Amino acid sequence: QVQLVESGGGSVQAGGSLRLSCAASGFTISSYCMGWFRQAPGKEREGVAQVDRNGYTTYADSVKGRFTISRDHAKNILYLQMNSLNPEDAATYYCAGDYRRPYCSGDFILLFGSRYWGQGTQVTVSS
Repeated sequence: QVQLVESGGGSVQAGGSLRLSCAASGFTISSYCMGWFRQAPGKEREGVAQVDRNGYTTYADSVKGRFTISRDHAKNILYLQMNSLNPEDAATYYCAGDYRRPYCSGDFILLFGSRYWGQGTQVTVSS
């Protein structure tokens, strides 16, 4: 039984920071491509950040230099540290992963087709 549970979302003023967490059970996050998507109302889900089993990370251009994806292997938790948030970052954030994918693709396509998804955690940013 695989579950991914996100937490850490909330409301923050522009320029502020949040750290999202994705706690995994029945699934070892260190072995696979793991990452984060976000979806704003009326928009398509987009890839934000991902990390493969070797620790190689990629980011959407819109968040480079502001967001950092990381893992705690011992606790089996995936994190997304978000700094310098702006209103365009407001969305529901989802973590995703798949035992079929030890490595990611640069365009987030493989991650988009993940078998396992969290329930989402909402981020709002006020100006």
